[in-house]
Amino acid sequence: MITDLVQARGIRYATSSRFAPPSPVAWDGVRGSTRGPACPQPPSALVAVVGNSVAGLEFSEHCQVLSVTAPAGADGLPVMVWFHGGAYLTGSGESVKYETTLLASEGVVVVSVSYRLGVFGYLRDNLGLQDQFVALRWVRDNIASFGGDPSNVTIFGQSAGADSVYALMLTDTESLFHRAIMQSAPLGTRSPERPSMTAALQAAVEVDATTPIEDVLAAQAAAMASVGPQFAPSGGMPFAPVVEGDLGAAASRVELLIGHTADDGSPYVPSREHWEAVTELIFAAGARAFAADFEAAGGEVATYLFKWAPEGAPLGSCHCMELPFLFDPESWLGAGMLAGAKPDPDLSRTIRTTWASFAREGLTALPSRTLEFGE
Repeated sequence: MITDLVQARGIRYATSSRFAPPSPVAWDGVRGSTRGPACPQPPSALVAVVGNSVAGLEFSEHCQVLSVTAPAGADGLPVMVWFHGGAYLTGSGESVKYETTLLASEGVVVVSVSYRLGVFGYLRDNLGLQDQFVALRWVRDNIASFGGDPSNVTIFGQSAGADSVYALMLTDTESLFHRAIMQSAPLGTRSPERPSMTAALQAAVEVDATTPIEDVLAAQAAAMASVGPQFAPSGGMPFAPVVEGDLGAAASRVELLIGHTADDGSPYVPSREHWEAVTELIFAAGARAFAADFEAAGGEVATYLFKWAPEGAPLGSCHCMELPFLFDPESWLGAGMLAGAKPDPDLSRTIRTTWASFAREGLTALPSRTLEFGE
């Protein structure tokens, strides 16, 4: 394992006015040491499960920043670009919960991206998705300065971050990345109703460029409460990119690893009977279907199931349970889902090694096209 690392935090890759497309910012070569801001947001609905992912961060609409962690002296290493989850409403790539030192120690360059959320990013024009594309162009143009190979880029994300990976795969026309990992993507919230729901949200949210941030967030909450229930299950994640893409084109150029946790649905419903149904409806069925469609379109794909759960954990192997194994486990200690336990270190190494090996060599590096982690 590599222990000598270089980190650069809070690098601005774009700027914009409210509700305007992002304008790329040329990198000046300065490697900052301060974590950048998070998009203004409400408290996470999963704070009791995972803890506060934005603790210690400032909030700003100018949240288009990224951070890089790389082995010192790197040259031509594979690049992994992380898109955080949070239902497109909460979270930040700058979060300490996504500390990437252990993953980068596997011999990869890791980039964590922050982007606009909620009304700021997804009320209209897929602005958050536009932010993500600008960040990927920044990686293409600048990552060699950190020893990364711009011709070997893997994008990966969890929950809404995995949904972002889905949207990026279907709409990338520049070959900005070459592999993709989708962790617990809520593909069950994607339906033909999504464009209609987005239009209803646009009608319900009456804000402009001068509306105070707290009033924007209040209008966002009110619109979600009134519009979301009309469009189940899509209403469970009302703000998200509306995309139409070419699956065949994506399958021809991207290798895919896709999976979920065994009990992804447990934080969202009160009983085991219901959480099994939600896991299937929102996460598992969509992962299976997308993997099958991707393969039918000519793509190469592997699937995984993450099953580890601490003894006595009330939510089983719930949504987000794999994250402490991929990132720094110390920042996750005390999270409700762990029930006082610590992530198994051997399994942690296995997860990080598997992800990094896939980024390095693709599906040929995996022991199987069907993977299971934990008991």
